[in-house]
Amino acid sequence: MNLIDLPTTIPWLSLIWLSLLVPTMIIALLKPAQKREIRIVGATFAFISLVLTLLVYAAYDYRSPQTFQFVEELPWLPTLGINYILGVDGISLPMLLLNGIVIFTGALISWNIEERAREYWVLLLLLAAGVYGVFVSLDMFLLFVFYELAVLPMYLLIGIWGSTRKEYGAMKLTLYLMGGSAFIILGMVAIYFGSTLRTFDMRLLAQSALFTREVQIFFFVPVFLGFAVLAGMFPFHTWSPTGHVAAPTAVSMLHAGVLMKLGAYGCLRVAMWIFPEGANYWLLPIAVATLINAVYGASIAMTQRDFKFMIGYSSVSHMGLTLMGLAAANTIGMTGAVLQMFAHGVMTALFFAVVGRMVYDRTHTRQFPELGGLFAVMPFAAIIFIIAGLSSMGMPGFAGFWAEFNIFMGMWQRYPLIAVLAGISIPITAGYILIAVYRVFFGELRNPEFRSLPALTRPEYAAGIVLAVVLIISGIYPAYLTEPIEASVRPIAEALARAGALGMR
Repeated sequence: MNLIDLPTTIPWLSLIWLSLLVPTMIIALLKPAQKREIRIVGATFAFISLVLTLLVYAAYDYRSPQTFQFVEELPWLPTLGINYILGVDGISLPMLLLNGIVIFTGALISWNIEERAREYWVLLLLLAAGVYGVFVSLDMFLLFVFYELAVLPMYLLIGIWGSTRKEYGAMKLTLYLMGGSAFIILGMVAIYFGSTLRTFDMRLLAQSALFTREVQIFFFVPVFLGFAVLAGMFPFHTWSPTGHVAAPTAVSMLHAGVLMKLGAYGCLRVAMWIFPEGANYWLLPIAVATLINAVYGASIAMTQRDFKFMIGYSSVSHMGLTLMGLAAANTIGMTGAVLQMFAHGVMTALFFAVVGRMVYDRTHTRQFPELGGLFAVMPFAAIIFIIAGLSSMGMPGFAGFWAEFNIFMGMWQRYPLIAVLAGISIPITAGYILIAVYRVFFGELRNPEFRSLPALTRPEYAAGIVLAVVLIISGIYPAYLTEPIEASVRPIAEALARAGALGMR
């Protein structure tokens, strides 16, 4: 069932990622002093990319028996089994929409960038173009190329425009993610030479019984861990809060909102899809690690005195829940995991927009003891932060509730004890969110100078409204996300169930 019909002769998916690559060339031709023109070009094309993702979303028919839609295939290096293959299903579709929303709102939040604006916008748009490419790639080699395009600009974006030990944060992030990439390359080589097909087409690799159980068990580990590093899975999570805090606001929004989702997406799309028997073998250790993620991340967030560090550790906790949904290895849990990617992406982008741009850039502090009473000064920021906080807490009526409900239901079916223990993270999350709301926006206005803070700008209002409205709509009517997701994760869940049955013989 689709809302609109799009001409099939137009390469819609290529247009989406090219809509962010083309403006980088335009911006590169502008003079550094043309900052207004640079911003207009960047924000305009970010909006165009969002519109294109909305069109594809509206035209996607999740009831069609065809798994992937809007497929594009062109030979690239056919002698090596490498081809330009794009397509979307119910897993990648919400991720496309998420990236469109976050890059557009991130562009609005970036309106105040003055230092080396041209280079900043080029790197920001390249990063988002790479993210789009990962979510639509069906060739594993192509996916890795886009993956590196998305990851590499982070070093410069944090190192040049960041704050709070930015060189350390940028280098730590890069080293961790390059280490993860090395594992992914190892897995890609094993997949390529372990198959008689000599192809990187993931559709063929997943549908054929090409790999023995022993090969799947062994090589699932490097592929899964390679992507799990970017997802912030314990114990490879320490780069994430540091990177969040060091990054400029829009980059923090993209970092937590979509880049970490690339990791979880790769775990599902590559590791679990191609190696179902290997995934089934390692489910329990993965589930235990995600339990630590969820509870440990929430507990550390509770102890933070730095507003942005609190949100950084909150992301570690919520990404733990995402990976927990994948570890459930059933339809309901994996549906919750993909929905959590979307809900957390929008929610954390809103968090960082408030913390970084609206609060820190005006007050020049993120320390809870120095903040307080800001509701009287910036009520809009307080309201949208509370909306994001309610979603983070899993309150009914918000996107986060449906995601966590599905995840815990799925984990209960697989490992009930882990589901119960992971539930500890729920009251802890509620605790640190409520404490943050009180410390920052209510109570006594500790600094009299805060009464004369600059007013929020129109782009900031627009970004906040877009993100808050998406969270509310996704909470009131989650079916527009869950129905396509469920239809696409079901075949993977069934493959995992068959693998489990074979493993018991």
